[in-house]
Amino acid sequence: MDYSLSDEHQLIRQTVREFAETEIKPVAAELDEKEEFSVELTKKMGEVGLFGVTIPEEYGGHGLDYLAYCIALEEIARVDGSQAATLTAANSLGIGPLYYYGTEEQKHKYLPDLCSGQKLWAFGLTEPNAGSDSRGTQTKGVQTDEGWTVNGSKIFITNGSSEMCAGVTVQAITGKTENGRPEFTCFIVEAENPGFTAKTMHKKMMWRASDTAELYFDDCRVAEGDILGKRGEGSKQMLETLDNGRLGVAALGLGCAQGAYELALNYAKERKQFGKPICKFQAIAFKLADMATKIELARNLLYKACWLKDTGAPFSKEAAMAKLYCSEIAKEVADEAVQIHGGYGLMKEYDVERFYRDQRLLQIGEGTSEIQRLVISRMIGC
Repeated sequence: MDYSLSDEHQLIRQTVREFAETEIKPVAAELDEKEEFSVELTKKMGEVGLFGVTIPEEYGGHGLDYLAYCIALEEIARVDGSQAATLTAANSLGIGPLYYYGTEEQKHKYLPDLCSGQKLWAFGLTEPNAGSDSRGTQTKGVQTDEGWTVNGSKIFITNGSSEMCAGVTVQAITGKTENGRPEFTCFIVEAENPGFTAKTMHKKMMWRASDTAELYFDDCRVAEGDILGKRGEGSKQMLETLDNGRLGVAALGLGCAQGAYELALNYAKERKQFGKPICKFQAIAFKLADMATKIELARNLLYKACWLKDTGAPFSKEAAMAKLYCSEIAKEVADEAVQIHGGYGLMKEYDVERFYRDQRLLQIGEGTSEIQRLVISRMIGC
């Protein structure tokens, strides 16, 4: 069993870390304070190849594996959760469904701009009354002589309202199945489609520099050729997309934990009490030792899940485990990091305060921790 990273993976980590330190870190706190989504920074992330990481080159991607993708996300999240959120939503939830279920025409139409970071694409699943219950969708699609008309709304949609958003994949009810249950179909809705509007959500506790939107569909017109995949396969497409997305969110948790740990370790080495650095006190040293151990376990679990995905093996259980564990570890490590900082950890002048806020979404987004436990329990036969 070989735990070493390839030269390519090590180079990706080094390159992305340098980018995050030089381009993102200097502006992260200011963007967070202003609740400002940065078009300029997003396009810079595109220039260094952070979009379309796993997509084949023929569609404008970079043809790398999921481990490379998660290492890149980890390094961005180590510095700033908002920019990492933009990336994982764009790659896993935006690009993913178009690549896996789109026609060749749809792929060639949308993927090149998305993989270059010139445009973003959103994932329209969550609704005001349909969160963990993804089949609780109330948005409806009605077939007409000219195509389809979509009515409904979505909420908490990352990358859905900035000027870079080219469109959204939307799950809607399009009828009933033979057993009387709702039939779900996914539609490709471009930002310029008549009847589609997006509203930016403000006053968030976390990921304040990412774009979060409410989406509204009022007799929104969609062409017949803009169905994604086949009619009636929407729920399957959405849930499979979330499977892949769990790896990305796990990487965000791992990166958040790593960043918070490093902030705490550096602070503990510099902060002196009773005549010596506080890291020399056993109470603090043991906290740091526990944090480092948890991060190592989280990294091993995530990388194994990526290996399974990359080798074509079943990975759904391990993806859910990685998402659950990495997000829970981010919470534990960020909390201890603030504790080590003491009162300073509660002040915005210290980055650890931002990490403490950003981690909270990880146990909720793309399947709550409770839903991950439900998925895992079913897969182990409960």
